[in-house]
Amino acid sequence: MTSFLDPLIAFASAHAWLAYLTLFLAALLEAVPVVGSVIPGSTIILALSALVPGGELQLPWVLVAAALGAVLGDGSAYWIGHRRQRGILNTWPLTNYPRVVEESESFFHRFGTWAVFFARFVPPIRAFVPVTAGALGMAPARFYAVNIPAILVWAPAHVLPGVLAVTALHEYAGLHHHEHVGKHIWILTVVGVAIVGGIAVWIYRRRNGGAVAEVKPRA
Repeated sequence: MTSFLDPLIAFASAHAWLAYLTLFLAALLEAVPVVGSVIPGSTIILALSALVPGGELQLPWVLVAAALGAVLGDGSAYWIGHRRQRGILNTWPLTNYPRVVEESESFFHRFGTWAVFFARFVPPIRAFVPVTAGALGMAPARFYAVNIPAILVWAPAHVLPGVLAVTALHEYAGLHHHEHVGKHIWILTVVGVAIVGGIAVWIYRRRNGGAVAEVKPRA
């Protein structure tokens, strides 16, 4: 993975607009059924966010690129499911992943509307729950009412750890000599957002317990 990320980061640092496009595509493809289970979108987003403290990328645009990609990816998957209904779950390429599809259905039935929120933080079903929600008849208004807030938490939770880690490294190395109260308030705020994302994952795991283990292939 390092051999792949190192040239990507070096290239992105010299071509900012391509870095934003990469962030957008990473978030979008991560939400596509099947594709999202193999694309290391979260890793790419975290790696490129490390360029923010050095000034190569701007934090607001990194967040916007990641959020827009996720909204478009989740929304497209949802509308495909909404249009095709349950039949989409029994067509290629989803038929090649029966266990994940079944787990996604189980996850959706267990958590209902909140499954759309929690799935944003739980790979690999993150790439399957939106299409499942559409296929099982979830209303568009309900989907977006949960999906968009989830993405607004997910984006900072994926971007800010890289930003904060590199910022802390720079400060430790003495690269930044001036500190401002506003800056620390901002850091505390974004840390809080990242914590919220972590709590969402913890709640899911706590409530879901052995749900995945209960899902077994049919004979």
